[in-house]
Amino acid sequence: MSDTSPAPTPRRVRVRAPELIGKGGWLNTGGKQYTLADLRGRIVVLDFWTFCCVNCLHVLDELRELEERHRDTVVVVGVHSPKFVHEAEHRAVVDAVERYGVAHPVLDDPELATWKQYAVRAWPTLVVIDPEGYVVAQHAGEGHAHAIARLVEELEAEHGAKGTLRRGDGPYVAPEPEPTALRFPGKALLLPSGNFLVSDTTRHRLVELAEDAETVVRRIGSGTRGFADGTAAEASFSEPQGLALLDDGSVVVADTVNHALRRLDLTTGEVTTLAGTGRQWWQGSPTAGAAREIDLSSPWDVAVFGGKVWIAMAGVHQLWTYDPRAGTVAVAAGTTNEGLVDGPAGEAWFAQPSGLAATEDRLWLADSETSALRWVDLEGHVHTAVGTGLFDFGHRDGAAGQALFQHPLGVTVLPDGSVAVSDTYNHALRRYDPATGEVSTLATDLREPSGAVLAGDDIVVVESARHRLTRLRLPEEAVRVASVAHRTQRAATEVAPGELRLDVIFQAPAGQKLDTRYGPSTRLLVSSTPPELLAEGEGADTGLSRALTLNPAVQEGVLHVSAMAASCDDDPANQYPACHVHQQDWGVPVRITEGGASRLPLVLAGMDQDT
Repeated sequence: MSDTSPAPTPRRVRVRAPELIGKGGWLNTGGKQYTLADLRGRIVVLDFWTFCCVNCLHVLDELRELEERHRDTVVVVGVHSPKFVHEAEHRAVVDAVERYGVAHPVLDDPELATWKQYAVRAWPTLVVIDPEGYVVAQHAGEGHAHAIARLVEELEAEHGAKGTLRRGDGPYVAPEPEPTALRFPGKALLLPSGNFLVSDTTRHRLVELAEDAETVVRRIGSGTRGFADGTAAEASFSEPQGLALLDDGSVVVADTVNHALRRLDLTTGEVTTLAGTGRQWWQGSPTAGAAREIDLSSPWDVAVFGGKVWIAMAGVHQLWTYDPRAGTVAVAAGTTNEGLVDGPAGEAWFAQPSGLAATEDRLWLADSETSALRWVDLEGHVHTAVGTGLFDFGHRDGAAGQALFQHPLGVTVLPDGSVAVSDTYNHALRRYDPATGEVSTLATDLREPSGAVLAGDDIVVVESARHRLTRLRLPEEAVRVASVAHRTQRAATEVAPGELRLDVIFQAPAGQKLDTRYGPSTRLLVSSTPPELLAEGEGADTGLSRALTLNPAVQEGVLHVSAMAASCDDDPANQYPACHVHQQDWGVPVRITEGGASRLPLVLAGMDQDT
């Protein structure tokens, strides 16, 4: 059982914020390099993020309102801290900042120097620094914007009274817009007319191109981020991605940041909403029902399979379905736990499924965070063709058991039944042949390919970071490339052999309390890679503390920890208090060493620095 006794009032310890350092330098500042001293007098929110992480993208969206409301007192600084090798490339970070509409300064930290200085353990993590340069709160995971907003108001009052608050314009300098026809397109669809429909993701619209894949025929959407139905000129999207043809000739659109499915009438250009409320799904929300009444979470791609529209629900690591006849949505596969686990639909784990393609008997999917190619059969069982887990990636051809991808975002079924994989972070188009179990490379030097469609004997690739569609002739034999293998490198935590006390530290934000009305309000799930690392302590329970026993025969590995806590407004007079779910997944590299730590603390939600 979880401890629901009132938490003691935390003791605030004045901790000076470490300096911001990063080999890649600063973005969105007009070329100026900043130090914390330059930001003194402002409330600084550090957002430790990496652009592969959908939870980090959620936090970018959560922070938009905070930035707008407190523009003259708050400076948000993104600290880009890469997981994949590709994310350590400065050009890729520059692209990502524009792609996701990041409207604040970003420090490019490819060597994780600032990450280590602040003892960060998870993406995303938010750190709040007061106007005098002291760390006052740290939050891991998403869903903390409301707590930070309340803290900001307290800091504004406190430091306004002390005279230590400095108001005015922040250091953000918007980059000059580029005059390209497309801007970071996401997915493409071959229309019955022979034209191509493209999700022009960063410009929040759809673009129809002629058969040459270059000439613009029309644009659908206002081009401004929003959530409105209407004509081609009136409708608005927010970072749309996946596209699929429905039986009635219309197109279903995965409107990713609106957490919705939209419908485009190709004849009239009219846009309507099929599913989603515009709100992001959280643990405890309904998972089935009338499509317009159920929250979704970052739908990234769509495909028609078995008479339903399957949805790559990247935001919660699941597959959902939309039934066009019944007008309903439901979870089809996945538990919301992030990882690579095959088996029956209700037991499988995914990690940001981002690309879908269907045949008569299989639904193929690109499971991006595990760098895996997977598939679902007609009975709903989940299988892995290529990929081993969250921390192994690279560019290696050969037998499927040894082959490696790097964060693929798209899959395309080829005429011979093989599958082309848009191997995004390898800048390559790869091919998996189910008949032989072999992986080969079809093309390289494709800048962040995110999807592809067949057009006659050609394959047309969405080169997202080159802002174009690229037509390739499918070769009879694959190009050979040198094999490269990687494992995510982060500083390992040295722990002692034997018992390790895991404490997930959660304190409800000010004005809230744990929600125990319907039973325990917390959950803790623990596993490891390799599985033999944990002798005892694996599995799920309601308490946020657990005694783990480490196997001394396994020298190093990764502890996978997933924690959730629900809190509600602490106001007895309010019959319908607002409630919030705090959730975070950690992958903590550990090394078993005599004299290492016997306790592993992980911070789930914001609190004063007393731990």
